[in-house]
Amino acid sequence: MFSSKTLWAVPATVLLGILAGCGSGTSESARKAESAAPITVSARRASTVKLPEVYEATGSVRARVTTVLSARTMGSILEVRVQPGDSVKAGQVIAVIDARDIETSRRQAEAGRTEAQDAQPEADSGVEAAKAQLDLAESSHRRMKSLFDDKSITAQEFDEAQARVKTARATYEMARAKRRQLDSKVRQADEAVAQTKLQASFANVTAPFAGTVTERKAEPGMLASPGTPIAVIEQGGAYRLEASVDETRLAKIRPGMAVRVRLDALDEELAAHVGEVVPALDPDSHSFIVKVDLPGVAGLRSGVFGRALFEFGERETLAVPASALLHEGQIDRLFVAEGNAARGRMVKAGARSGDMVEILSGLSAGELVIDHPPQGLADGARIEVRP
Repeated sequence: MFSSKTLWAVPATVLLGILAGCGSGTSESARKAESAAPITVSARRASTVKLPEVYEATGSVRARVTTVLSARTMGSILEVRVQPGDSVKAGQVIAVIDARDIETSRRQAEAGRTEAQDAQPEADSGVEAAKAQLDLAESSHRRMKSLFDDKSITAQEFDEAQARVKTARATYEMARAKRRQLDSKVRQADEAVAQTKLQASFANVTAPFAGTVTERKAEPGMLASPGTPIAVIEQGGAYRLEASVDETRLAKIRPGMAVRVRLDALDEELAAHVGEVVPALDPDSHSFIVKVDLPGVAGLRSGVFGRALFEFGERETLAVPASALLHEGQIDRLFVAEGNAARGRMVKAGARSGDMVEILSGLSAGELVIDHPPQGLADGARIEVRP
């Protein structure tokens, strides 16, 4: 730009030449625009139409089922076989815990069971021998009683026969008790073996279902105890969008309600439905959480940003064909036909329904909007509108 001092320093003849050149260029552009052939376009009048009343709520995708895999026994962690992002199958081993102490306990329990089982035949023989002695003592006692009744033996001899019966019976009961003790030891050993086997099975931490590892919480060498977290897994194919909804919409949203969900990361819209409404309100945002069940989609992960679109009846609004709208970054614009010229307009677009887009500002009903504007169409270009 010239300053005032500089402008006065320019010779008058030079200044006149500059002004003449500018005027010549402007006239030349105008003549070219007037002489250019008109561009054929199609146009539709902007009109008021009924569009669904759509409420948009934003939120994040979460897995419906998430579990923290934890150790169920004590021992040093030998291996952690997964990393965040890994896909796992049901029953797949996630981590291995040192189970040598458990194995030692199992062998001891099995040895105790074997010892008790080996003693059972001897105990059975003892029971049989004691029973035989009891039978003999009782038979002798019956004979001695008959002789005692006939006054053929003394009272002392009869008392001795009774004592032998009592002794034989006691011996028999002791033999049976010993046999029962061996049975109890075998059962206890069986339970100990089963318990140690169960504890040994806990040494392998496995995935309860197919899914994706989202966190790894343990490393080899760490000492694990029951409850120590190893990894976090979310179940595959079971996701939902947890959206924050304004409290004024609480009465209109019900489980089972159809919802459209847009996921920016996947660049697609999904047909879904409301799975759960959490009525507890956030006192700060005055909103509540709506959990929208999503269909199985490849690439879906927790944390993906999404929009839930709820439809509540219809409303009247100004709309134009979506094909008339041009997007340039954050700016929306279109062209209207004014006589034989195209005029560019910056507009504010709203919700889209089918092939129509709501126009919130920048356009009036009845104006002629150019549909499918040709590439390179400029403001002021000559046009010819055809049906």
